[in-house]
Amino acid sequence: MLLDGLRTVLVKTRFPENIGMVARAQANMGCPELVLVAPERWDYAKALPLATPKGQAILDSVRQKPDLASALADCSYVVGTTARTGGWRQKLLQPEQAAQEIVRRLKAGMRVALVFGPEDRGLENSEICACDDLVTIPTDQASSLNLAQAVLLLLYVCAMACRQSHEHKQANKGITHADLDRFLEHFKAMLLALDCLHGDNIEYFFLPWRRLFARLELRRSEYDALMGLCRQVQRKIRD
Repeated sequence: MLLDGLRTVLVKTRFPENIGMVARAQANMGCPELVLVAPERWDYAKALPLATPKGQAILDSVRQKPDLASALADCSYVVGTTARTGGWRQKLLQPEQAAQEIVRRLKAGMRVALVFGPEDRGLENSEICACDDLVTIPTDQASSLNLAQAVLLLLYVCAMACRQSHEHKQANKGITHADLDRFLEHFKAMLLALDCLHGDNIEYFFLPWRRLFARLELRRSEYDALMGLCRQVQRKIRD
C-alpha cells in the first residue's frame, strides 16, 4: 500500500464506531497498520459497519497493546497529534511539514507511528513525551476535530507527499545505456551535419563527447531536451 511502514496508533479510544471510521480512512489513503492502546470500549461488531467493506481488512488485522511504549517499541520516528498549544506542546508542525518528515523516513525504510489521543481529551503529557514531534491541524473556530476526521486529514497529506516524492523521483529518473547510445548517435549525426567532426577516424574524434555525456549521468528530462535539440538542428540544416 502507498503508506506501508506508517502505523496509526489510537490511544484509549472511547467509541468503537470511530475505530471503524479510522479503518476506512486508512484503507482509502493506503495506510495498512492500525494499533489500539488500551481502548476504553472495543466492539468489532460496532466498528465494522463504519469501516465498510473497504476497511474491513484493516479492522480484521487490528492489534491491541496495553500501553503506548509497547505500541511504539519497534518504531524509529513518532509523531503525536494535538489540538492544544503551549506548555508541553512546543514547536508544533503543520500537517504538510509532518507529512514531509514522515515520508522522508518511510522512504529510508524506517517504521513510523502517527499517534492520536482519546476523543475527549487528547494525549496526556506523559504520552507526548514519547513522541519525537507534534503536529496540529489548524481550524477556524472549532477547538478540535472528530478523531476519524483528524486521521483522514493527516493520512491524506502523507499520501500526497508520498505521491509527489514518487513523481519527482520518476521525473528525475536516469536514462539507460541504450538511451545514451541512441542520443550519442543523434548527437554525432548533428555534428557531422554541422561539419564539426573531421579526420579519417570519426569515432576517435567523437570519443571526448562520448566520455563527457557518459560522465554527466543525464536525467530523463535532460535526455529528452537534448534529443529535441538534435532533431531541431538537423531539421534546420535540411531546410
